[in-house]
Amino acid sequence: MSILAYNGGCVVAMKGKNCVAIATDHRFGVQAQTIATDFEKVFEINPHMYLGLVGLQTDILTVYQRLLFRKNLYEVRENRQMTPERFAAMLSNFLYEKRFGPYFIEPVIAGLDPKTYEPFICNMDLIGCPNLPNDFVVAGTCAEQLYGMCETLWKPDLESDSLFEVISQALVNAFDRDAISGWGATVYIIEKEKITVKKLKTRMD
Repeated sequence: MSILAYNGGCVVAMKGKNCVAIATDHRFGVQAQTIATDFEKVFEINPHMYLGLVGLQTDILTVYQRLLFRKNLYEVRENRQMTPERFAAMLSNFLYEKRFGPYFIEPVIAGLDPKTYEPFICNMDLIGCPNLPNDFVVAGTCAEQLYGMCETLWKPDLESDSLFEVISQALVNAFDRDAISGWGATVYIIEKEKITVKKLKTRMD
């Protein structure tokens, strides 16, 4: 088994019309054994940007704390809010620094530009190679199932309500076909004026 799949879990992010969504499951396990069903893998970085991390649980917490430190340092020095593009570049450099002994995580960034409110999504591998598509990004143990569901359901310029429906259906149907992710989900819809957080109840077996 890959060390990236040791604790299970998955994250997906999608672009909509003037909005962006990111969703994650709740499971934290050790291989086939479920330890907890309330482990958050998506973290707020600033009011319009969220970071999803999947992989080894200890590395998730370590990387999140170190990125928060670097982001805060940047904002104090520059006296401005960090944009998703700059955060992605910083994260890519941070992961590449450790390429010979990498953190076993796959990050997903979703956010809106603080000035233009342009949607931004990005994911990376464990040494920081960025992927910047115009539709959706996935990470985690059910990435193949997520790709299939997202390609089937996603359409350009989805409104926030439709985007919530599409990302929810894609995530739930994907992790229902994967034994080491699932057990409920949380969806974040990021818009210019507000952020909506919704919990999904799913099968618990």
